[in-house]
Amino acid sequence: MKILKKGYDRRKTRIRIKVRGTTERPRLTVYKSNKFISLQIIDDVKAVTLASVSEKALGKLGELGKDGVAKAKELGRMLAEKALKLKVKKIVFDKGGYAYHGKVKAVAEGAREGGLEF
Repeated sequence: MKILKKGYDRRKTRIRIKVRGTTERPRLTVYKSNKFISLQIIDDVKAVTLASVSEKALGKLGELGKDGVAKAKELGRMLAEKALKLKVKKIVFDKGGYAYHGKVKAVAEGAREGGLEF
């Protein structure tokens, strides 16, 4: 487990060097635990979280069931709605140390469908 954590941390650090959020283009960051996904829109200049949403906020949606990819897409849409209320249209996507497929890709697609531009 420790080796996997080191690899994740290395990938995450490498990505964070390149991806910075500004006031004009805040950073959308993804965090996955074994149970939940959480998303945040962060302004790195002011070091402030502008909006956040977690899978816990979805509650028990019967139509989505246990489909994690569908839940991730819905979370992306929900975060996009919050961001548009804050007049944030353009963002940079920080996938963390995760590969861009499955739930992470679904989050990005949901945010794009919600109206955010990457």
